[in-house]
Amino acid sequence: MGLRPGRCYSSLEQRPYTRVAVKVHEKNYVGAIPPLRIRQFNMGNPRKKYTHIADLVVEKGVQIRDNAFEAARICINRFLNNKIGKDNYFMRIRVFPHQVLREHKQAQGAGADRVSQGMSHAFGKPIGRAVRVRKGQVVISVLAMQEHMAIVKKALLRAKDKFPCPISVKIHTDVESIGTRPSHIIEEITELEEKKKEEEEKVEGAESKEAKEEKGKEEAKGKKESSEKKE
Repeated sequence: MGLRPGRCYSSLEQRPYTRVAVKVHEKNYVGAIPPLRIRQFNMGNPRKKYTHIADLVVEKGVQIRDNAFEAARICINRFLNNKIGKDNYFMRIRVFPHQVLREHKQAQGAGADRVSQGMSHAFGKPIGRAVRVRKGQVVISVLAMQEHMAIVKKALLRAKDKFPCPISVKIHTDVESIGTRPSHIIEEITELEEKKKEEEEKVEGAESKEAKEEKGKEEAKGKKESSEKKE
């Protein structure tokens, strides 16, 4: 069975279904949780001191599936990578898909009698995850410099086809509103830069050593030739 349209799951009428208790199994109301489709929540370079921030804001309270966020993430990240480079922005998905979607699958058409028997509005079983957003909520933020803001806004608006609701982009200078940036990514980047610097220093040292040895050999050869001429 293929993936159904997002409008089938965008309504907020169904009660929230989010309670997952790992340690206290008696309070675990969700039997199994489908895997998370969002592969990354932080992208780009978190170390740079940016001056501006662009927020992607939803204009309607709705339920958005995690595969929609993954499609939007890929779309925005690839566009920014190509236009301004991976070191000139930092992007973060500001929401998490806590809502577990349920569905009572019923096959339609001839020859599907045994599959489609049963209650049409049964409780159902978990099939995916979604985010419940309210009107005016920020879902994605991008940090960048002022000269790149036009490109960032264009990149964020490219995600409008991925969401089942109208969106808008707000640009301001409160860069701290994005929250704490990932320290482990900063540490990894720092380690890579230090290793690269050490390798460059080793290469430069080896080259200078070879140059000194060659210079010494040339000087010794010159002294030998001069002594032979005197003799």
